[in-house]
Amino acid sequence: MESRIIDVKGKKFYTEYHHLSESRPTIVFLHDSLGCTQLWRDFPSVLGEAARCNVLVYDRLGYGKSFPMPTHKRENNYMETEADLLNDLIDELEINDTILFGHSDGGTVALIAASKYPEKIRATICEAGHIFVEDITVKGVRDASEDYQTTNLPERLAKYHGDKTEMMVRAWTEIWLSDRFRSWNIESLLKNITAPLLFIQGTNDEYGTLDQVEKTVSQVNGASEKFIIPNVGHTPHKEVPEIVLEKATGFINSILKGKG
Repeated sequence: MESRIIDVKGKKFYTEYHHLSESRPTIVFLHDSLGCTQLWRDFPSVLGEAARCNVLVYDRLGYGKSFPMPTHKRENNYMETEADLLNDLIDELEINDTILFGHSDGGTVALIAASKYPEKIRATICEAGHIFVEDITVKGVRDASEDYQTTNLPERLAKYHGDKTEMMVRAWTEIWLSDRFRSWNIESLLKNITAPLLFIQGTNDEYGTLDQVEKTVSQVNGASEKFIIPNVGHTPHKEVPEIVLEKATGFINSILKGKG
């Protein structure tokens, strides 16, 4: 795994890239709102090995070892901006055959990227992503914000994000808890997704209902399937990694064999 900082139009991203073969796609992993490359642990490498694919894991701007965000103030379309940055990053690395695996906010970014850059995306795996704002999502973010104020969460996050931690948490919580963000919705983009899609979600997800899944798979124009895991919360790849690995590997293999 090659680790380095990549400069993309003046923005610097920390990346870990494991390149096995020119003939195989690259699985690009997009972490959640408080995540980073390190917090994926060994999941990307294990999936890459199982599916015999190249792997790119990176810290989104403002997270982990990437450079800071310019400001904690986000616009409603911040995840569309992140999809554009992802496109710039894979262009910089000359990755032309891409499978996206995104979790939570990263899942939403993956959906947007698949809708905006369909010629570059072979398939998308969205884990616990969002296409609109729900009351349960707002409650989850509010609970996380309270945890940040009342527990040792700042110290735990600082191990991974350093002095960027405060800005990162403010950026996430302030936009999702704002009145103006309640109308955010990307359903209009879904019709532009033509690559195969797998949507994974736990029945006990504390940040979203199964409406997120149903309304996504029903509106894309490519082949789509849902994988609902009973008694699992917002992070299936950590809670039941073997189940997620088996399903994701099977999905990728079916795509590469021309069945998707």
